[in-house]
Amino acid sequence: MKHLRKAIAATVLLLSAPVGAQAEPSPAYEGQRLYVSYCQLCHGTDGKGDGPLAKSMGLTPADLTTTVRARSDAILTRIITGDGAPTITGRDRHNLISDAMPEWKDIFDADEIASLIAWLRFMSRAKHDLAGDPQAGFELFDKYCTVCHGEDGYGDGVMGKLLALSPMDLTNPNETDRFTNAELAEAILDGSGRYMPAWRGILTGEDVDALVSYIRLLAF
Repeated sequence: MKHLRKAIAATVLLLSAPVGAQAEPSPAYEGQRLYVSYCQLCHGTDGKGDGPLAKSMGLTPADLTTTVRARSDAILTRIITGDGAPTITGRDRHNLISDAMPEWKDIFDADEIASLIAWLRFMSRAKHDLAGDPQAGFELFDKYCTVCHGEDGYGDGVMGKLLALSPMDLTNPNETDRFTNAELAEAILDGSGRYMPAWRGILTGEDVDALVSYIRLLAF
């Protein structure tokens, strides 16, 4: 009965909350958008340096799936902006900086650079592919999942707090990487544990693929 009263109170609170305020997307989500708009033509869809513009110009951009891993955020920032790039020598210059690499310091602000680096980290470290559209996934996550998992995916949503639940921290890759895309999709569709609801009949297969893809980005 106590849990029922809490659930009713939570529902009233949610229904009375202001609408229209959308959660902030994860940095890697924003970074993917920037990458597609500005970087993909040269570095390619998968970051391997085989983009159509690079091919037509005879360029050999860095394979970002391998070269990014050992570089710090500071080095990557200098490479992207062009600030101090000529002073980078040795291992950090090899196969990473080209005369054809544009300087983006007047295009991207600090937050955009951080988001772009988050996406590069995902590209170089991700253990699972993105099966769907993260943009659609973000909108679905904001609509259906933040109430328990929180806006950032930490598991600190209002419903979880009111009912003393402990939703999975979706920002922890040690947790989410243990599950394949299919396993995450199954948990969303059919529920998981005592409190994770089943969304079968509410979300389509395409919705779930999109949602799983956005969840993958929450860790970066």
